Amino acid sequence: MDRPKYLKNGDTVAIVATAKKLNPAEIDGAILHIKSWGLNVICGPNLYADYNQFAGSDEQRASDLQWAIDHPEVKAVLFARGGYGTARIIDFIDWETFIKSPKWLCGFSDLTVLHSHVQNTLGIETLHSTMPIFFKDGTPNDGSESLRKTLFGEVISLHWSAHELNRAGTASGSIVGGNLSVLYSIMGTPSQMDFSGKLLFLEDLTENLYHIDRMMMQFKRAGHLSKLAGLVVGQFTEMEDNTVPFGKSADEIILDAVSEYNYPVAFDAPIGHVTKNLASVHGGNAKVVVTNQHSIIKYS
Repeated sequence: MDRPKYLKNGDTVAIVATAKKLNPAEIDGAILHIKSWGLNVICGPNLYADYNQFAGSDEQRASDLQWAIDHPEVKAVLFARGGYGTARIIDFIDWETFIKSPKWLCGFSDLTVLHSHVQNTLGIETLHSTMPIFFKDGTPNDGSESLRKTLFGEVISLHWSAHELNRAGTASGSIVGGNLSVLYSIMGTPSQMDFSGKLLFLEDLTENLYHIDRMMMQFKRAGHLSKLAGLVVGQFTEMEDNTVPFGKSADEIILDAVSEYNYPVAFDAPIGHVTKNLASVHGGNAKVVVTNQHSIIKYS
């Protein structure tokens, strides 16, 4: 995997939106905060466009992403927010300039489409990270600090406390993944990644528990879960249930789906729709260590 260059003081980053619409008041504070890192910030020409629920038409959103990845001064592209929409434009993008001069692509949730597509088709690392909408008032938090440190090349490892469902062990490989629902939605497309030998991480938001089970069964029946080197389960936030309970939590559903495999499984990772959404180098080589005391992701 190729790794984009880390940033330095005075570099320029671009902010674009490929999914849900937003208005300036929602990220003005975040833009000021990013500038305080010593970076120049430029915004996509259509950043605040409005087309139904989207940040502009498919053509506008694709144009902004193309502008950002082709811009000779831009060293990283920060996606303003998620929602839904990146899958609608991913096939419009010409990656020729990006391949010659890779830059960090930073976001999560709906941007899982982008991470998976770039990893699978280009072999270039991206950054699964928080987005400006998650520090919109300009106040730093664990997620924004992790994004800053990673962009500037401060090698970080993720450490978190043990979970009662953990399956201990150590595994190494390329770490990939993201939002479970989005990964499920791109199965069978050119954006689907190869899971063989990978360390897979998963997170999700406001899904019904039986949906989680259905998606995990699809992953299992397709043979993806049996091929993993390890599994990291992030935050499954605000899960929903039916009047008649499904009977298991999201974590229990996931553990059940991988129960017949022997690789390590770490739960409660600080990845997902929470303030402490720590950056992960998507496609980067890593080691996962799961013990009864803690879980660690160490990046190469």
